[in-house]
Amino acid sequence: MTTQTAPQGVLVTTTSASTQTPSSTRPPDTERGPAGGSGSGPGSDEPPTPPRPRRLPSPIRPSSFGAEDVFLLVASAVSALCLVWIVFYQLTSLSGGLGFLVAWYLTFLALTWLGTAQVIERQVATDRVVGVVVVSAALLVIGLVLFIVVWVAYKALPSIHWGSLFTKDQKNFQVADPNALRQVGILHAIIGTVEQVLIAVAIGVPFAVATAIYLNEVKGFGSRTVRTVVTAMSGTPSVVAGIFIYSMLILTHVLSYSGFAASLALVVILLPSVTRVVEEVLRVVPSGLREASQALGAPEWRTVWSVVLPTARSGVVTAVLLGVARIVGETAPLLFTAFGSQVINWNAFSHDQGALPLVIWSDVRQAQPVLIALAFQAAFVLMSLVLILFVLARIFSRPRGRKGGTRRGDSRPVEDDLMARMFVPVPIEESTDT
Repeated sequence: MTTQTAPQGVLVTTTSASTQTPSSTRPPDTERGPAGGSGSGPGSDEPPTPPRPRRLPSPIRPSSFGAEDVFLLVASAVSALCLVWIVFYQLTSLSGGLGFLVAWYLTFLALTWLGTAQVIERQVATDRVVGVVVVSAALLVIGLVLFIVVWVAYKALPSIHWGSLFTKDQKNFQVADPNALRQVGILHAIIGTVEQVLIAVAIGVPFAVATAIYLNEVKGFGSRTVRTVVTAMSGTPSVVAGIFIYSMLILTHVLSYSGFAASLALVVILLPSVTRVVEEVLRVVPSGLREASQALGAPEWRTVWSVVLPTARSGVVTAVLLGVARIVGETAPLLFTAFGSQVINWNAFSHDQGALPLVIWSDVRQAQPVLIALAFQAAFVLMSLVLILFVLARIFSRPRGRKGGTRRGDSRPVEDDLMARMFVPVPIEESTDT
């Protein structure tokens, strides 16, 4: 057998089994234990050691909020307050409560980010700062609303005489009378507001619902143009609506100053707001209901009348209530249309008529404390009316408690009998199978 000699650096492989030496063979891994000695081989009595699981790092949850996070926020707020106080009143000549508050808030956000980034992680710090900004904005809005409600109630409640407030007008009002508030009320303004709003709802709501149905269900010719006009009307100032009715109907002597003219101005404001909300409500109705109705041979108008509107009735009622809350406190349109009155006028189609916003606008500018107190009382009544409308809208917008389409403790299907009589074209027969 000849032996081949290869140059240095060249590996030569041989196919002969005799050339393999025992030193080139690698011992099996089973002969080595976990610590490098003899282990779980065939001749070993020790059991095999299971592999040690790798320990993963704990996940980061930016939304979690514990005692450490509370401490960081409190420490950042106190540190920011001390730092801004030193800068404002010790190192510089800055002053002003608003500037101090803004500087403290910005410093608080910066220290919150730095502290959270050092203690926890930068991603959590950014999430925490954004959360603080969102919560602060929500608290600011809620605080402003509560401040307005509490302030108006504080100014109005101590001087209210409920017996005269809702039963008398300002016809025989004497400013010099020491008991003037017992002899004056806002009944004329309440009557005017109720009549004007009801007329506006009776005129505007059918047109608004019909427009929403045309935009969402029919989608006929010019629907894009109509939607653009409705969107543009939503941003129109309310005073423009009053000027429009004044210049088109009152100056041309078609109408005189009256509650009906004020209602027409309110319709201009009510129409786009209700239309947009109803259109969004109709979009939520599942398309499968429409397809099922049309598959049964129902025409389009029957599908809308018997399927779409009953399904969206709670949303439509909510839209109407929100629209009423939108127009009930409008003042500018009434200045050019209703003009205001201090006596009761039951006829909304003739002569001037009072309203709660007009009483507030005219009396709060007077020098007599009695009239200012009466204005705050009217503001309290108007504010209470608006809050009641918003609460009703919230109640109607909540989904009804249903489970499997049956009443609690009853196997019969849940049906609104009144709406069924109005919309369903065939009578509903209850199942007698047990």
